[in-house]
This record gives sequence, structure tokens and C-alpha cells, in this order.
Amino acid sequence: MMTGFEGRVALVTGGSKGIGKAIAKELVAAGFQVAVTARSPQDLEAMAAEISGTGPGTVLAVPGDVRDPDACQAVVTRVVEELGGLDILINNAGVGIYSPINEMSVEDWRVQIDTNLSGVFFMSRAAIPPLKESEDAWIINIGSLAGRNTFAGGAAYNASKFGLLGMTEAMMLDLRYEGIRVSHIMPGSVDTGFGDSPPGRKEGWALTPGDVAQGVLDLLRYPGNALPSRIEMRPSRPPRKN
Repeated sequence: MMTGFEGRVALVTGGSKGIGKAIAKELVAAGFQVAVTARSPQDLEAMAAEISGTGPGTVLAVPGDVRDPDACQAVVTRVVEELGGLDILINNAGVGIYSPINEMSVEDWRVQIDTNLSGVFFMSRAAIPPLKESEDAWIINIGSLAGRNTFAGGAAYNASKFGLLGMTEAMMLDLRYEGIRVSHIMPGSVDTGFGDSPPGRKEGWALTPGDVAQGVLDLLRYPGNALPSRIEMRPSRPPRKN
């Protein structure tokens, strides 16, 4: 069955596991040529082998660290050279290290800001020139409800996600007349093993990575005159708080 996405090119950061892997799998099923990037070549190759052939689309593993602007440029250059262009950028790479501000190390602060915030800037900046050549370009940033709601131990994570929300909304205004739609998906609790929560701990009530991936596909199906600029996504029935 034709989906209308055949031949289009998408790049997913943090694509070797969790939400990124689920997004890549859904894009392959929809017919996209999907490039996935992450720091570990071994994890990327294993993920690409797992989802290759699960749909009409293709998978290209491109190792890279979003914290390095030169690496981001190299990833985008390779994607354009090997796949012929770029239509969709999904900024998904993220890290969470939770501790009180007075106990947080400088390194833990930097790795979260550099990955969750600067990494989105670096990859988007590299991707904008080829995206401007697309007839239907998107940048979709995967954030968090922690971008609106603080929690104890989340000083660096909250700062990165609050910053991502502001940057995404400014990007949307900057790029809307360049032919690039920008949107922000903000999930609540997702059962991925992210941060200090092992997979399965939230099973039965939390969002799944596939739920977030479905949100990405829903955005991409919107007609060109419509831009849902922010989607907040919550578990429908989380545990009641005592």
C-alpha cells in the first residue's frame, strides 16, 4: 500500500534505542529512507539490522555525536550524499541525570545541556540548508513535559528542556517562511529505561515509545497549510497520587 512517504528522507538522532528506535521503525514502515545517528556504531548497526526489511523503507546507520557541531555537519553531509537530500529532521537525542543542584557535578550539568539543547541547535543548523530544498520539510524536536514542569533533582534536565521549548518556538517563527515546519512533541512518562527508570517499571500505565512515534507520523500527515506547533502527550491513566 502506498503511503505518500515513499522515497522521502528522514534523519533521526538518538536513533539506536527507545523513542528514537521506535520513530525510525515507524518511518521505515511508512516508506521513508531513514538515517539514524547515535554515538555507538555497534548499537546503530544492531538497530538497523533489526528494523531493516520491516517495511518498504530503508535504513542507513550514521554514527555521530550531536554535542559536536562538526560531527553534526558530517552526518548531514553523508545523509544528503547517500540518500539524495533531506526532508525530515527528528531531534530526539537526549540524556537525563538527576540529582540535587548542590550535588550535581559540572560534567553532569554540561552533558545534559550539550546533548539536550546544544545538540538540537548544532544538528538543526547543519540540516537547514538541505531542508530548504525539500518540498515538505519538517524539524520535529522531541522534548518533555519537564520543559514546563519542574521536579526536585531535575535542575539540569529541566533547564535543558525549558530551553528546548523556547528554542523550538523561536525556530518555528524563523523557519516558517523558509518552507520548514517546526514542531515540538513533549511526552510525559514513557517506559523506555531513560534516566534512572529501568524498562518495565512503568509498564501498564506509561506511554510507550510507539505512542511517541505515532505522534510523529500524525504530524507528518498534516496538510501543508497546517502547523501543530506543540503537542503535549500524557499517559491517559497514570497512578493516582496519594
